[in-house]
Amino acid sequence: MKNNNNINKNTDNRVDIIIDRLKGYYPAADCSLEYRREPYKLLIMARLAAQCTDARVNAVSKDLFKRFGSIEDFADADTEELEKAVFSCGLYKTKAKNIKDMCRMLLEEFDSRVPEEMDDLLKLPGIGRKIANLIRGDIFGKPAIVTDTHCIRISDRLGLCGGTSNPYLTEKRLAEIIPPEESNNFCHRLVLFGREYCKAKNPECGKCFLNDLCGFVKI
Repeated sequence: MKNNNNINKNTDNRVDIIIDRLKGYYPAADCSLEYRREPYKLLIMARLAAQCTDARVNAVSKDLFKRFGSIEDFADADTEELEKAVFSCGLYKTKAKNIKDMCRMLLEEFDSRVPEEMDDLLKLPGIGRKIANLIRGDIFGKPAIVTDTHCIRISDRLGLCGGTSNPYLTEKRLAEIIPPEESNNFCHRLVLFGREYCKAKNPECGKCFLNDLCGFVKI
């Protein structure tokens, strides 16, 4: 295992190389949550994805959005019915309550529309900066750094964030070094890269196309 604390030298050049290689391997950088371009669905699915796989959320959401077909349906949902519908995503009581409450707020304060501004998004129950940035990037085309577990782990291993594993500090550091127009897709590509190569356990360092730039190599 190699852990090079000086890996962040010439960061600008390294960032350009990393971005270009990720683009080459993952030209399509779509969100892995299948929300069909409907903003409120992405909001709900992102909340369900906490401590749950995107694959599970996609599977659960097919039936969920058949049973509750609008923001109004979620806002008026029977709590127990909603809990049962999201049970397999884990933390189902908290998630069901957040979804119901956020949809009520969308109706009452935002005219049934998902807001665009960070401060407004953070008012919604259960929504933190990670989900807010996902919404801003995917729905509104804003520069956005989504610091999920893949982003934090890989950025740390690549030496891009000074050794921090704090989501907010990772977001701020990446926002400084990733070109704004690349930021949203960069994070989506990190998810794909993290699943295929840079896994939390048993990373595929020997096959990795970024191992020559990495401060954490296990071969």
